[in-house]
Parts: sequence; C-alpha cells; structure tokens
Amino acid sequence: MARVSQEHLDARRRQILDGAALVFARNGFHATSMQDVLKEVGLSAGAVYRYFSGKEELIGAIVGEVLDVVGGVFESAAQQSPPPLPDEMIPRVLARLKEVRPGVVDHGEWIFPRLMLQVWAETLRNETLAATFGTGYDKVRAAWARVVEGYKTADLIAGNVDADAMARTMIAIAQGFAAQMAVFGELPPEVLRNGVRALMSVRDPRADN
Repeated sequence: MARVSQEHLDARRRQILDGAALVFARNGFHATSMQDVLKEVGLSAGAVYRYFSGKEELIGAIVGEVLDVVGGVFESAAQQSPPPLPDEMIPRVLARLKEVRPGVVDHGEWIFPRLMLQVWAETLRNETLAATFGTGYDKVRAAWARVVEGYKTADLIAGNVDADAMARTMIAIAQGFAAQMAVFGELPPEVLRNGVRALMSVRDPRADN
C-alpha cells in the first residue's frame, strides 16, 4: 500500500478545519452536528475521525490556530524597533487572519468575525474550550505587552504606562471591530486604522495645567 504523503495529510486536515469553521459560523456550535461537518467537507466519517475525535476537538483546533496567528503577528511586531503603532497593528491582525484563512467564506463573506462570536459564547459553557482560549489569550496579551515595552524603549509613550492595561485595551478594540463586522458586515481597513489613529490623537487638557 502506498504511503500517504504529509502534504496530503496536511491538506486533508486543512479541508476539514475550513469546512467545520464554515458550518460552525453559519449555524452555531450547538445546531451543528458532525454529520453537518461531514456533509460540508464531502468526506466519510472514517476520514474525518482519523484527524479529530469529534466536534469539541474541532472547535479547540480552530481556536488554537486563530490564537497562534494573532500571537505571531504581535510577536513579530515586538521584535521590530520601534514596533508598528496601534493604528497599523490592529488592521494588520485582521488582515493576517484573512490571509491565512482566505478560503473560508460564506457567499462571499469572510466568516471569521461570526465564528469569533460563536467561540465567545461557547466558552461560557465549555470549560475545556475556555481553558484553551484563556491560554491563547494570555500569550497574545503578553506579546502585546512586549510591543508596549518597545514603545517605551523608543520613547513613543511615557515610561510609566501600564503595559498590561494597554495590551488588554488594544485586544478589546480588535475584538470589538471583529464583533461589529460579524453583525454589520466587513469594514474597510482604513476605517479601523483611522478610528484608532483618532483615539491616539486625543489631547488630555489636564496635561496643559
């Protein structure tokens, strides 16, 4: 029997993950069965269960992959001197996700924002997923904090800025934009960029006193 190449195995795993992400985003986790996933990817139960034991493992794999991509963007930024500013970083994160998962669309709509909302809801009842999400979030937050320390080193912000507080806030802005896209449709990158840039330009009148 001919050995199956690693390239083929990776492509099949990608096919399953993309199909599962699409049907989860479309119908929600609870309304989606493994039969729905099988139908979406056009594979037999044996072919899919070779890679994933069930719906829970599929969800965890999708979440872990997304968090790895986001963390990688921030890790790369933290190594630059100076790091890119927030008005460039936040659109860059969403753009990178779209580059990595360009094929996961539903009638022309990028499904990641809808999938993200499904994940948030699921973490409220699924302890295993919540743990996976929490671990990934902590890594992303730590990477963002290193970006903030890079701003300090480059004298772009005050040295006494709370790096963790700023990291949490920037993540929340990115998540908020994604939530808006899930509900109202995709936003052009310049909307995100200009909005964050406007926030960065706000002057504190107390500093003049």
